[in-house]
Amino acid sequence: MAYQTIWYFTELPEDIVDILDKDLYNNFDCEMKDSKLHGDQLNKEKRNSKNTWIPTNHWIAGFLWHYVCKANRENFLYDLTHIDGDSMQYTRYEEGEYYNWHNDSGISIHFKPEFNVVGGASINNQDAHLDYLNKQTEYVRKLSFTLQLSDPDDYEGGNVELIDESNQNYIAPRRRGTIILFDSRTQHRVNKVTKGTRRSIVGWVVGPRWK
Repeated sequence: MAYQTIWYFTELPEDIVDILDKDLYNNFDCEMKDSKLHGDQLNKEKRNSKNTWIPTNHWIAGFLWHYVCKANRENFLYDLTHIDGDSMQYTRYEEGEYYNWHNDSGISIHFKPEFNVVGGASINNQDAHLDYLNKQTEYVRKLSFTLQLSDPDDYEGGNVELIDESNQNYIAPRRRGTIILFDSRTQHRVNKVTKGTRRSIVGWVVGPRWK
């Protein structure tokens, strides 16, 4: 039986997490802006935090991809291709900030590409192009992951809370360096931070549309 959510206590050495945290702070923190919802909408009643984007050529991406592949091999067995947008989200929650219940994927947000025939192309040719587009360019989010950067003693509140298939709530571990991976259709939220600052790296792994 596969689990909806799994996590790994990576045992990433504290000094390595410190280096990563300092690297992100020095090179990306100045680019932090108000976090937007999927679809580039700003709604602070739904989500109130700051974030920026880290390209997947950053050195931490290889470490994270290792655990994505490990989790998929050991538990999910999904058809995966790459990290969505070839970028990951560096997120900061300060006192009073949160992200209410949501999921990262679902039928309502799946993209269905449209193809317009030009130059009098035949129906057969159109079908061939549509088939190519569906196979090559239509990806959906299948796995979500979060890497905990802040020490759990650095903040209060800010728990990652999820709902399982039996409608039971559970809290993901707060240990620094933990990577949490879950099906992107899972309802989850980040509780309001009541003290301090919580930092994390978040990403989504895509694959061909579900059949």
